[in-house]
Amino acid sequence: MEYVLTLIIFLLGFAIYAVIPTYFYKWKQLLLPRKKNKEKVLFLTFDDGPHREYTEQLLDLLEKNKVKASFFTVANFAKDLPEVMSRMKREGHLIAYHSLEHKDAWLKGPKYTENDFLQADKIYQSLETKVHFFRPPWGRVNVCTLSNVKTYGYQMVLWDTMAQDWKKDATAKIISEKLIKRARNGNIICLHDGRGKNEAPKQMLQALEEVLPIWINEGYRFATVEELNESKHVS
Repeated sequence: MEYVLTLIIFLLGFAIYAVIPTYFYKWKQLLLPRKKNKEKVLFLTFDDGPHREYTEQLLDLLEKNKVKASFFTVANFAKDLPEVMSRMKREGHLIAYHSLEHKDAWLKGPKYTENDFLQADKIYQSLETKVHFFRPPWGRVNVCTLSNVKTYGYQMVLWDTMAQDWKKDATAKIISEKLIKRARNGNIICLHDGRGKNEAPKQMLQALEEVLPIWINEGYRFATVEELNESKHVS
């Protein structure tokens, strides 16, 4: 009986600390009103970078198609690749924050969470990069995450469309088919230019090389998440 009571208390505490804040915020973002945009627009976002090889190739592809994107960067990766970060800024992309070292907020306590934000902020300052947007790894937060988001003045941005491009069995064909099928006007599309299994970003790049011209021919414009509050989903 004592064991069961302890387990119940633990699960309740975990739900209050992590699970409830995560799903509350996800529901809140789904219900968040956005101003209607008359033109067709997509918000391309990339997580888990920068990566020395894949992010450079992605920037080449975006430049070729005259597309602007938002990069949710892992701060420790950004610290090691200042030249890639400089190129992002130089070419007009938005740089955002995707944790210090890509750890799961559900498994981290208040002290770790606070240090994550503190050290990341120092890194972005050293890179002379102003960051206003944040996306937690896997979309998971805890109560301390939300507190620090407010303290640092970030706006949290999740996503509407995913293509599971990080999976080990994700081929370029599968990714491109998912993107074409799932993306809708006003959607925030989440892809990954770092991490992933079996060189997953390489498959993403091949898919995007095929899909970008299709979207452009369909009349889509590509915006950074700075414009989110001026846009709205259109089904």
